Amino acid sequence: MPRLYAIIDAGLLASKVPAERLTAAICDYATELASGGATLFQYRAKKLSTREMISHARELRRVLGPDVTLFMNDRADLCLAAGFSGVHLGQDDLSPEGARAVLGNRHWVGVSTHNEEQAKKAHAAPVDYVAIGPTYITNTKENPDPVVGLDGIKVVRRLTSKPLVAIGGITRGNARAVIEAGADSVAVIGDLLQTPRLAAEEFLAILV
Repeated sequence: MPRLYAIIDAGLLASKVPAERLTAAICDYATELASGGATLFQYRAKKLSTREMISHARELRRVLGPDVTLFMNDRADLCLAAGFSGVHLGQDDLSPEGARAVLGNRHWVGVSTHNEEQAKKAHAAPVDYVAIGPTYITNTKENPDPVVGLDGIKVVRRLTSKPLVAIGGITRGNARAVIEAGADSVAVIGDLLQTPRLAAEEFLAILV
């Protein structure tokens, strides 16, 4: 897993631009992140229609090209339709087994976990990586689960040999500590938004 796992939250970007500019804004944002060295992205759109999601996803795939890895949040069907590399599942989404039935073995499947029990189940499931969080308090998710902290990452690190992605409230100020606690990668939303190219560069310099 690359050290930086950049999440493109279409809902957050939608609040900043007119509706007719959203696809262009999403692609511009992703291009800036890629220019800063980011190579792994998740497209997330919790409140948009399926038509909007597939339109954004296909344009992201076209604009970013084959050297960037793209994951779809929640939707294994849209992962296939957009030509993405994998899907990221939440606890209330399609099961890992269901995602495998849709995607086969050529695509990545990752799953979010929020406690030790969920992490144990994820380790035994047909997934390629396990995400744990929220690591810190986060403002980019409605009704976030309880914070797991660095100790929670250490616990989950002992439970799985699969790549471990930490998510939730991670910034340039705390990212190094997250990696030192055992995460292989940090998933970031908020601390990339203002200056995406510079932020990606600085994250990658910190996470070497």
